[in-house]
Amino acid sequence: MHIYEILKRPVVTEKTMIATEEANKVSFEVDLRANKLLVKQAVEKAFKVSVVDVHMLVMPAKTAKRGSTVRIRLPKWKKAIVTLAPGDRIQLFEGV
Repeated sequence: MHIYEILKRPVVTEKTMIATEEANKVSFEVDLRANKLLVKQAVEKAFKVSVVDVHMLVMPAKTAKRGSTVRIRLPKWKKAIVTLAPGDRIQLFEGV
């Protein structure tokens, strides 16, 4: 897998911005097939930072119900929370 296939997009919410400021953690939506080692290598190569730790979560699908029919509104996706080394920053998240 290519590094830009692994990292799909940054997850920018209030909670992730607080984690970025306080604990130097950034969040990304990643490919469902990616593992911790691939995410670590992709972030280090793409942003030229050193990664200390990676946590992975599979976010469940969101469903909608109309009568007796249940349909999937949003598919499941995988989130990676990456802890950067002290002093490292990703400019993408600065000043958002």
